[in-house]
Amino acid sequence: MSALADWCTAHPFEPLQVDCATAVMLKILDGKCKMDLEEKVVMAALYDQVKHLPGELLGAESHQLIAESRDNLDDETRRRIYEERVLAESRISRPVMKGFKAWIRAEGLFDTVPFNQEQDDE
Repeated sequence: MSALADWCTAHPFEPLQVDCATAVMLKILDGKCKMDLEEKVVMAALYDQVKHLPGELLGAESHQLIAESRDNLDDETRRRIYEERVLAESRISRPVMKGFKAWIRAEGLFDTVPFNQEQDDE
């Protein structure tokens, strides 16, 4: 099992936390995520670990759009991602998102998945 899978096992996600991870993935795809590259890589991997879990506010449509967008980010898909991201941000309150981000940082998520700088330089 990977370090990220171990982290997820030790930190079970509630439905609203799954929604937060989904919203961050939408922000990454929409180009609106302010995290650095290393954090985006970790967040995308985290999303992949929890996307099968039930959300409270976001569902299969969001996951389907994310899957499609990873394969093909044409103009129409970009527009749909933008709309889905805005909808997700309107459904999930700012304090909930801030709390989610504080929780993953406090629990050491970004320390669990080492980012290999050598691969980044190639």
